[in-house]
Parts: sequence; structure tokens; C-alpha cells
Amino acid sequence: MCGIVGIVGTSPVNQAIYDGLTVLQHRGQDAAGIITIDRNTFSLRKDNGLVKDVFHTRHMKRLQGNMGIGHVRYPTAGSSSSAEAQPFYVNSPFGISLAHNGNLTNAEALKEELFSVAKRHVNTTSDSEVLLNVLAHELSKPDTLHLSPEHIFTAVTTVNEKVVGGYAAIAMIIGHGMLAFRDANGIRPLVFGKRETSKGIEYMFASESVALDADGFNFVRDVAPGEAIFVTNEGQLYSQQCAEHATYSPCIFEFVYFARPDSTIDKMSVYATRVNMGTKLGEKIAREWADKDIDVVIPIPETSCDIALEIASVLNVPYRQGFVKNRYIGRTFIMPGQEERKKSVRRKLNAIAREFKGKNVLLVDDSIVRGTTSAQIVEMAREAGAKHVYFASAAPEVRFPNVYGIDMPSATELIAHGREVEDINAYIGSDGLIYQSLPDLIEAVGKENPEIKRFETSVFDGHYVTGDIDQEYLNRIEALRNDAAKSHREDAMSSGLELHNQDSTE
Repeated sequence: MCGIVGIVGTSPVNQAIYDGLTVLQHRGQDAAGIITIDRNTFSLRKDNGLVKDVFHTRHMKRLQGNMGIGHVRYPTAGSSSSAEAQPFYVNSPFGISLAHNGNLTNAEALKEELFSVAKRHVNTTSDSEVLLNVLAHELSKPDTLHLSPEHIFTAVTTVNEKVVGGYAAIAMIIGHGMLAFRDANGIRPLVFGKRETSKGIEYMFASESVALDADGFNFVRDVAPGEAIFVTNEGQLYSQQCAEHATYSPCIFEFVYFARPDSTIDKMSVYATRVNMGTKLGEKIAREWADKDIDVVIPIPETSCDIALEIASVLNVPYRQGFVKNRYIGRTFIMPGQEERKKSVRRKLNAIAREFKGKNVLLVDDSIVRGTTSAQIVEMAREAGAKHVYFASAAPEVRFPNVYGIDMPSATELIAHGREVEDINAYIGSDGLIYQSLPDLIEAVGKENPEIKRFETSVFDGHYVTGDIDQEYLNRIEALRNDAAKSHREDAMSSGLELHNQDSTE
């Protein structure tokens, strides 16, 4: 999962891009990058680390220009080298840079085609560089020194025909303008907004609407599935549908976990969807656990707080904050190695003992992925003196890997893969475990926008909306994503070794 920002301004955009990336930091904490155009020249700064650590005053001074793109990233199957950080750029044709959120499921085939047909070499393990080169190759086809909007939309149409997967991308073309486009299923989010200045109208694209808010841009709308929007250097805006059979299938896990609650995605308030999840799950608990004397509802911060508060309201029991979160520890389910994740949970959360002592506690989390975090938290609740510890997940059982840009680990490392609820309950050590049903989750999210008839729910049901995922592909990504493979890559990078021929999701 990554966050992207692009701004076409009437004055320098470096600070606004920085501010936008800061509020999208939750989407990627591994690396950050900004590229701007000034006098038909790219200026680029990218490195591993948080936004505040990657960009210093000396870097910001060099990032001049009224147009730019920013990116925050965490790696999945690919290398964690700073060379993999985005944005990427190519010099031909014109000079094109790109930042991307998602994953191309046919990246390896595209890479081979680029080399054999277009004689384009992809230098990293990132599928974002593949996407950039596919776009650049299509833009090079009209033999002209100036690209019209029609040329650009034709190129994006061909890109959509060739590329498979979930992707939201922002690109800049030197001498022309900024291009934003989204896959035909609308799996990954992308919004745009505008603001009026004394010098004219400025446009901004971002993964979430909260970035527009932070920079004072007015939300206009979401970029539609399969749509491309082009803004010229002079601020003229053009848009066109560039994919056949485009339809909304947004990733439902954005609402469960990734997106900020103050964002709106595809006309759906993330906060409202989480309140709805709490209502649905609370009603299920009331039906199925009427015999359990729950004294208090405690969320596992922070995504589940709104959900837990609504559950407490439905059950008519107290809601308490029983854990204090250290916000300087990264997300545990994307950390390689069980031992590292176990250490991280203890550093990340600390229990307030008085909220647990002698009570029957219902812990609420947004989801259970590996189960490592859940088991540690149940143990912490018992150590704090809880009499009984019950556990509720606002999402259904995560049984399948994600292939569209979220680092859900290999299937064998998912606690729910091949296990029933009773087995999972025994593994995490709780006195009772209950999951949200998939129909209830879909209804909770879809209630906010009845126009959307389908969501991308593959991690729960194994149905991949692009229709190209088979067991061979899943076996390949499992070999790349499991803990052993990640540890090997980290060892190789620390030894200065080069890594070749590995798939990557951004």
C-alpha cells in the first residue's frame, strides 16, 4: 500500500506536496519521494524513511517548480532498497515521471515484452517502473514533438488493455502536463480537487481526500475506474474514459484498515463505514453471545476505536481505552519475521491495568491477519488481570493473499488459512472469538454509496476481480512474500548484493 500526490500549481508546489505526503504517511512508512519540474528539468529526492526524515531544507530548496509528484511507500515482495523508492522517471520520450499505488499482476510478462519489443530495460524489481515504461512506450508512438490530449488518452487506453491489476497512478510529461489514471476496476483510490488563487486555478490528485483538505484544495470528485485526467502546463483540464467495461470494485480493506477515518473514498465516508461495521458486529454479538457477561468493550487502537464505540453502544456496556499506543512503531503485519513482530507489539501497546482487572473484556480489532498481534494482546489483557478475554474482528477471516498492492503475507502465514474459528480462537488464546460476516461487511461499507454494487474482497473469499489469478501465480508470490524470502532479501541488501528477477508490489 502506498500514497500518491500530484499538484499542478501556479507557484512552487514542493511544500504542498510535502504536507500532502505527511497526512498520507499511514499509507507507507518505508520510503518517500518528491519529483518536480522546473525549466523542463526534473528535480528528484527520494530515500528510505519517513517524510520528515527524507526531506530536509537543502532538499526542499532544490525541488523547485510549479508541478510535482510525491509518493510514500512500503515494499512487499520486492527489495527495500532506496533505489526502489518512487517516483521513477525515464528520459524518452520527452521525459516522464510516475508514482503508483497498487500492483500489476502481469508485471513479469510486461517486463519481457518491454525488452523484446520496445527495447526498454527495467532496472529495478518495482512494477511501478514497469508501468512507467509501458506508458512511455505508448506515448512514443505518435511521431510528434507535441502530444495532444487525444494522443495521451489513446496511450492510456492501450496501457489499460495491456496492464492487469489494481493501480492508481500520477505521471508528469515534461513540456505537456500531468496525467492521472486509475484501473478499470477502481481497486485503488484516487481523488482530485482544485483551489483558486490570485494567479489561477490549481489542481491536485491524491490517494485520499484528507490530503486535499490538508493543502486547502476543494474536493471535486473521485477519478472514475478506467478514467484518465490530463492537466496541461497552463492549467487546462481534460478527461476521458479509457477502458472498456469499467466498473467500480474498490478494495474493501481500505475501509477496514488502511484509509484515514476523515477521508472520503468513492463517495463513502471512511468514518461512517466503520460506524456501520460496529453496528453490524454489535448486533451479531448480541445475537450469538447473549450468554456472555461482557463488562467492558476495549478497542485495539486506532482503526478499531470507532467500531468498538458503536459495539459498546449496541451492547449497552461501557467503552474504555485500555491500551496506550506508541505511534512511532510501524505496522506489525508487514514486518518480516515472527520474533520481530512479537517484540514490536510489546513496544507498540501498553495496557492500562485498572481497565482490565477482574473484568470480562471484549477486545475489538479491525482484522486478524497473522494472529501474532492478537495473541500477544490477549496475553497482555490477561496479565493486566482480565477475568475473561473475548475477541471480536470487524473484518471476516483473512484467508487469501492480496495481489493488488497490500502486503498480506503468503497464504500459509495467514492464521485463518485452512483453520476454523475454533482453531483460531485456541491459537490466540481468547475465551471466545467472533468475526464480522462478509455480507455484513459489504452492507456496512456499501450503505454509504448504493451505486457501488461490487467490492474487491479477495482476501476474504479468494475471488480476484481481474480474473487472471491462478494457483501458479499465488505460489509464486508466496515464494516471494514469506518470512524466509524477506529475510533473505534483507540480508542480501545489507551485504550489498544485487537482487534480480523479483516481482514487486507498490
